[in-house]
Amino acid sequence: MFERVLIANRGEIACRVIRTCRRLGIHTIAVYSQADADAQHVRLADEAWPIGGPRPADSYLRAEAILGVARRSGAQAVHPGYGFLSENTAFARACQDAGITFIGPNPESIDAMGSKAAAKALMEQHHVPLVPGYHGENQDDAYLGEQARKTGFPLMIKAASGGGGKGMRIVRGESEFADALASAQREAANAFGDTRVILERYVEHPRHIEFQVFGDKRGHVIHLNERECSAQRRYQKVLEETPSPFLTPERRAAMGAAAVAAAKAVDYVGAGTVEFIVGQDGEFFFMEMNTRLQVEHPVTEETLGLDLVEWQLRVAFGEPLPLRQEQVQAHGHAIEVRLYAEDPEQNFLPGSGKLLRLRLPTPSAHVRLDGGVIEGDTVTIFYDPMIAKLIVHDANRTQALQRLRQALAQSEIIGPKSNIAFLERLVRHPIVLEGRIDTGYLDRHLDQFLAGDEAPPARVFFAAATAALLHDESHIATATEDPHSPWSQTDAWRVGHEGKRIVALSWREQRHDIEAYGHAGHYRLALGDDLCHVQGARLEHGLLSARFDGQAQRTPLQVDAQRVLLHDAEGDRYSLARTSAFAWQSRQAGGGNQVAAPMPGRIVLVKAKPGDSVEEGQELLVMEAMKMELALKAPRAGTIESVSASQGDFVEADAVLVRFAQAG
Repeated sequence: MFERVLIANRGEIACRVIRTCRRLGIHTIAVYSQADADAQHVRLADEAWPIGGPRPADSYLRAEAILGVARRSGAQAVHPGYGFLSENTAFARACQDAGITFIGPNPESIDAMGSKAAAKALMEQHHVPLVPGYHGENQDDAYLGEQARKTGFPLMIKAASGGGGKGMRIVRGESEFADALASAQREAANAFGDTRVILERYVEHPRHIEFQVFGDKRGHVIHLNERECSAQRRYQKVLEETPSPFLTPERRAAMGAAAVAAAKAVDYVGAGTVEFIVGQDGEFFFMEMNTRLQVEHPVTEETLGLDLVEWQLRVAFGEPLPLRQEQVQAHGHAIEVRLYAEDPEQNFLPGSGKLLRLRLPTPSAHVRLDGGVIEGDTVTIFYDPMIAKLIVHDANRTQALQRLRQALAQSEIIGPKSNIAFLERLVRHPIVLEGRIDTGYLDRHLDQFLAGDEAPPARVFFAAATAALLHDESHIATATEDPHSPWSQTDAWRVGHEGKRIVALSWREQRHDIEAYGHAGHYRLALGDDLCHVQGARLEHGLLSARFDGQAQRTPLQVDAQRVLLHDAEGDRYSLARTSAFAWQSRQAGGGNQVAAPMPGRIVLVKAKPGDSVEEGQELLVMEAMKMELALKAPRAGTIESVSASQGDFVEADAVLVRFAQAG
């Protein structure tokens, strides 16, 4: 086995590889950018070397710098993780030329599958089912338009290189094609340095089901079952599970055989994933092959009891596959979701900043956490904002979903906004519970998974106020230790009248004052015209139990001096900030007369100029940030007074890009 391995990656996957290497007694070498000097993968590795600036192009994409570290540190092999250089043919070949083992497929396999167009041509030769479309070399816009008409609408434009949802657009009519093509080409150029695209007939309401394949250097290839990845938003996977609730044993066998045939067509070695698009009738078509370990590989590991990183290391060292196809036996059901620093209420705008609080469930036989940050770390603007992967495993799908709901309820992130509440709604939704979701459902019905602007009902504020009162009473120092003394009571008693306390709670920066009378779990509460009598309230082990107007209620809840986090009877999450009862300063509302950059990024398109009359919601600029294109739209109808950005400009967060003339 290798003695020294360099991990050419960062974050969660670097930490994941380091853990397996440590278990196998392998010395680990990390690399890091200026932004990652204090990152967890740097702290976990046996040694770590700097490779450049914070931008990926200045560090994790610098193949020569990484190879230089490999040579100087005595690394025998390089594990590329996923993303960055993991599917870069030139890097794999450079490792090979330097006498350093690339832990992955050979360069020829990466090259064959790295171009979607070439891969589809190859699959056609090996009788792997394909969606009708165009995947040729002629990339003239007019010719692509002609091929689009031949393919028929709706169709999908896809970047010929790369994946991860970048450079993909659905086009439902010929009039939309030119703009969608230009947008896909820009995004593909930025993400992969390649503007080439392919065209495919769009399968309505499809499922995305992928098969994990593994090959060794002796010509053996097997599959390790499927992963259902149909819960997607803008082609980004949101929830992954195995086994698929859609596949019959016959479909699984047919798709598994096709996946193995695809891998054998390129003499595949190592871990790879063959992705299929599946129609509602069960017909399946080859989509692409990812020549690396996938983000969602843990669900496969949990149901099979395997360590796929260990398999990668052993196969790269020249050992045979540990199992034959007939020995692959799955047990139970596993589901994964990804916790991201992003704001679902703002079109999933990626977030950044310090993780002031990161509370996650305790790992167990049923709950697994793969992460690359801890509380106090910073999510930077330079890389993918994933905080952790949450994986659950249980005897069947119903129990696994319940485990996932419980694990999400125990999670809390304070600092950058997160997608936890969105995921909680997702895993409670009937379309997920019944296993019927298709790849476009979230984009078609996103409002079903968002909280909206409505304030929480009064019962939520009453439960939160009760918890806050109990918390404060247990933490306030009194004038005497005698429990029978009236001075030991924390009930706000005053001479001549009943004591009143104000519990001030903030929901989305809107203050709500709850008047409270009483103590020790018995309160009379008022929120505006709403009244509530609370009796027998107790707060123990993260649960509030009390009678609210005579009705007993049990509420999962966490409370401290800064915040109350609770889930109501329907499972909805509410995070309420606690604020001073006697000091409040509201944030000035925006006037709607300007458009500002929501985060640092590069302007890729300017669609407005001074003097233009625009409508509310009209697209004014397009910016690229965190490898995604963001459309900046007019907050109201009016006339543009000034535009302060040009195509290609880099802008900081909150920089004013467009100003509107004053109305009237």
